[in-house]
Amino acid sequence: MTLGGAFGPDGGPRRGWVVHPFDPRGGRRRARARLEEAVRLVQSIGLQVAGAELVSLRSPVPATLLGPGKVAELAARFAAEPVDVMVVDAPLSPVQQRNLERALGVKVIDRTALILEIFGRRARTREGVLQVELAALSYQRSRLVRSWTHLERQRGGYGFVGGPGERQLELDRRRIDERIVRIRRELAEVRRTRGLHRQARRRVPYPVVALVGYTNAGKSTLFNRLTGAAVEVADKLFATLDPTMRAVKLPEGRRVILSDTVGFITDLPTTLVAAFHATLEEVVEADLLLHVRDMADPECEAQRADVLRVLDELGIDEAARQERLIEVWNKLDLLDGDRRAQLLARAARTPHAVALSARTGEGVERLLALLKERLAARERIVELDLDARDGALLAWLYAHGEVLERADADGTVRLKVALDAKRRAQLEMRLARVRMADGGPSSPGRAHALSTPS
Repeated sequence: MTLGGAFGPDGGPRRGWVVHPFDPRGGRRRARARLEEAVRLVQSIGLQVAGAELVSLRSPVPATLLGPGKVAELAARFAAEPVDVMVVDAPLSPVQQRNLERALGVKVIDRTALILEIFGRRARTREGVLQVELAALSYQRSRLVRSWTHLERQRGGYGFVGGPGERQLELDRRRIDERIVRIRRELAEVRRTRGLHRQARRRVPYPVVALVGYTNAGKSTLFNRLTGAAVEVADKLFATLDPTMRAVKLPEGRRVILSDTVGFITDLPTTLVAAFHATLEEVVEADLLLHVRDMADPECEAQRADVLRVLDELGIDEAARQERLIEVWNKLDLLDGDRRAQLLARAARTPHAVALSARTGEGVERLLALLKERLAARERIVELDLDARDGALLAWLYAHGEVLERADADGTVRLKVALDAKRRAQLEMRLARVRMADGGPSSPGRAHALSTPS
């Protein structure tokens, strides 16, 4: 937490007011859930929420988004009970933001600025900091001309909730453009490095399994449960941003690389999706995706739709999801008896889903078994008897497949290796060349047998 952003000039906590505009024709239930989520987002950056309300809005007002009556009501309320920041849980144009600030006499930020502020405070790695800064600068650049020409900035965030007395940094369009160019150049190097890492993993090769899901669905808890890692876990939105990768051993000894990624959220700013492309490439390139869902949340179906929408933006369409995605129905421990029994029965009927509790570990073995089954469907295990003198072929198998078993006896090496279709075809060609060098299929020379266990 940045004290300069969370505390006012008098040393007390900054007070925020949260407004969620909604179309009454869409119903209040979803709107209420969105308001509660916005309050949690505001609290996550250390602001004291002085109040929160739904604002029925059938037709947005071009100048202020909110109607003149609501603006006047808020101005009177803030005059009687001062607040430092009003958060509008919707996108605001630069003109709307400027007009609201003038009418209300308080700092006004929209949902995009709020999420960018959170990301700016939570990013820890150099890559994460660069990605968030790129998104923040892209957002600020669109607001320079018509909104303001001096933007407040603070250590640990991006100054969207900053107040008087903070150090100011003049960001004109030219300087922003120059910084954006430099950041994109550095992120291009990040992508190149990530590409090299992926190539190295393919040479091992261990399949990559990426965790995706709505923020606070329990991805990091599951990651820690499966890997024994110590990724930060907290009951707050966007507790962790920077991707983490660890090896996991499946039943029968197979290993996979598990990747924990940034959580998704409703209306995730497009600037963030673009800026985090280098990180999200891990999702795009993964062999399997584990979509972790909070089944105790009443809005879990709406959250699922939000996650699938982001996956569509990344190019992972429905056809790809059918092949690569497993749904992890998490937080089984928070459900009562009937809901728990219904969820378990539903999971038993759904081939691509497993119900579990990442916190208690219940159901994790079922998930590992399902991972093993899905990976086995993508790869096949072959058994070979090789001459121990075939060092080059043995080295190739270790480099391009996963050797599950090995037994050496009387100059013969018996192997059981997991290979994908491409590597199996390459192996067949290598074996054919070796047999030809030995004098053909009937040659009494080095023996090679290739079979696929049933």
